[in-house]
Amino acid sequence: MFGRLLYRSYRVMHAVQSWIRRRFTAGGKLVLTGLIFSAVLGVDTNLTMAYQIFTLLLFLLVMSFLGSVFFRASLAVRRILPQFGSVDQPLPYRLQIRNTGSTLLRGLTVQDELADTRPSLEAFVRAREPGEDRRNWFDRNLGYFRWCWLVSRNEPSVAGEQSVPALPPGGDAELRRELVPVRRGQVRFAGITAAREDPFGLFNAFVRVPFGGSVLILPKRYPLPPIQLPGSRAYQQGRVAMASSVGDSEEFVSLRDYRPGDPLRRIHWKSWARVGKPIVKEYQEEFFVRHALVLDTFLTGEGGEVFEEAVSVAASFACTIDTQESLLDLMFVGAEAYCVTAGRGLGRTDQLLEILACVQPCTDKTFESLDHLVLGRYSSLSGCICILLSWNEARQHFVSRLHERGVPTLVFVVVDPSRPRASGLEPVLGATGRFHRLEIGKIAEGLARV
Repeated sequence: MFGRLLYRSYRVMHAVQSWIRRRFTAGGKLVLTGLIFSAVLGVDTNLTMAYQIFTLLLFLLVMSFLGSVFFRASLAVRRILPQFGSVDQPLPYRLQIRNTGSTLLRGLTVQDELADTRPSLEAFVRAREPGEDRRNWFDRNLGYFRWCWLVSRNEPSVAGEQSVPALPPGGDAELRRELVPVRRGQVRFAGITAAREDPFGLFNAFVRVPFGGSVLILPKRYPLPPIQLPGSRAYQQGRVAMASSVGDSEEFVSLRDYRPGDPLRRIHWKSWARVGKPIVKEYQEEFFVRHALVLDTFLTGEGGEVFEEAVSVAASFACTIDTQESLLDLMFVGAEAYCVTAGRGLGRTDQLLEILACVQPCTDKTFESLDHLVLGRYSSLSGCICILLSWNEARQHFVSRLHERGVPTLVFVVVDPSRPRASGLEPVLGATGRFHRLEIGKIAEGLARV
């Protein structure tokens, strides 16, 4: 009950702060501050004349507010967004504005409105701010710093107010804007707000133009050195449709029409003679390199930052591994067990990044479900890259079983250096596979040493 009350209070407070920040100009905020101080100092009119200052400032604010009530503007808006963005990378876009009214519009400024970035009640109650356990008892239970952290995490850095050239009736303007996303996933726009100062320059008159839109933000990626991935070619049981023509032990699949570039040695002369047009034989190779990129999504307790860094490491490998003549299986567990394949005509690396942009921690299953997903496909794997969130008995058993089945394994454990280290972490992993410990804040340095 107390947490729910705090949550509602913070939501209301955030809404009021946002309204004041956007409605009042810099001069208006100064006048508002003076109004509050003069109200406090002028309570007793017999001791001070501050009430006169209060009356003057109140009159100015009321007149400014009334002057903004009659502002009207009819606008049509179009926002041109790229298909993707990346965390911490500037994302440029364009905003086209047309005056569909019958009056000249001067002195306008526009600002984008995002969908509500305030966290849900469940997120507020369950989340833990990094380092929250080191705060005092009062701050931990009040949760204000946790609220501020959640809001800042959900808000991309959007360009502030931008002036619009004078718009005659039917006139239009194009603005170049930029945002810097701070988290992966969808950034959703709700519309734009066109503002104009009142004659006193204290209060902004607003016209809101609803106009949605969204852009998918891909995870942060780290540069990787040239990596010699473990394993060699393996037999691919059950065929891989649309695989390229480079490989070993090709198997006849079907006949099809000739396409420019097909080698002459594959022409099926009897079929050509029968149907009167070139027919070629299509083959499917059965031996080639296939790696698994395994992402641990089983987050326990505090560790949201660890999970985000693990996703970034997975994205770094997904866009670095050459899938021109090999396959890469992204395996993780969410609402269900997923295995998404890219490479050799089956899928693009971009698709893996899109999936990683939306992956969320799994809270209703155990690590054994990932164990079954990967080990059920071990016979076709040339090697395995495991990105783990922690090290415990279940994860140790998983890596050991891969090693016993002869699957070369490259293991990365993302850890928070501010928390206790698992005992015997390096020696155990050193005996079962290639092991790398990646510390938050030093991920790039850790990957550079791979």
